[in-house]
Amino acid sequence: MKTLLLFAVVMWLPVSGRETAPTVEESVKPGINRPYLDAELKVDDWLKRFEVESREVFHGRKAILKACGIRPGMRVADIGAGTGLFTRMFAQAVGPDGWVYAVDIAPAFLGHIHARAKQEGQANISTILCPQDSVGLPPESIDLAFVCDVYHHFEYPRSTMASLVKAMKPGATLVVIDFIRIEGVSSDWVFGHVRAGEEVFRKEIEDAGLEFKERIELPEVKDNYILRFVKPAA
Repeated sequence: MKTLLLFAVVMWLPVSGRETAPTVEESVKPGINRPYLDAELKVDDWLKRFEVESREVFHGRKAILKACGIRPGMRVADIGAGTGLFTRMFAQAVGPDGWVYAVDIAPAFLGHIHARAKQEGQANISTILCPQDSVGLPPESIDLAFVCDVYHHFEYPRSTMASLVKAMKPGATLVVIDFIRIEGVSSDWVFGHVRAGEEVFRKEIEDAGLEFKERIELPEVKDNYILRFVKPAA
């Protein structure tokens, strides 16, 4: 009996140690979000960059909205909402029975979105201040997640995607828009700013547990690619 008891204790200790050891994800691009964490961030400066016709996703915003397939009553998360361009469009599309979560790491952006929503009478918007390794949403709370020119800003993509997948309902959709990054095609700015191309980002998202469904082609969107993923229903 003594021998058996000692054996059981020796076998249990290493297994317990492996189960409880924390895993810390390292930043894939340190400092990429520093401008958005600046306490002196001026939203007006970013409005001039984000909500202008020269920005491709702004110019093609109506076509992008249609491609997302948003229906009345849906619960949508605008991840990295910024100045709230798509947040406001989603709020109108889901109607009074739906809801939109504007998720961002920058308090100034969220303050702007909240004030604009109040001004325009959009009562179906919540602002969510999240850390850099999580979207900060409850489990199975959303029907669609939208990540526009933001995935390359995921400094901790594995942790962030894990939290996002958890927040998606079974069968929910993820739409990702990001910059095309191809040698000889893309600008020097893209190569310096965006850490990887479409194939790498797609694999990371699939590794997080989502199924790739399609690459959406829009004539209004040429410098970006649009990918649709779905969380398995099982």
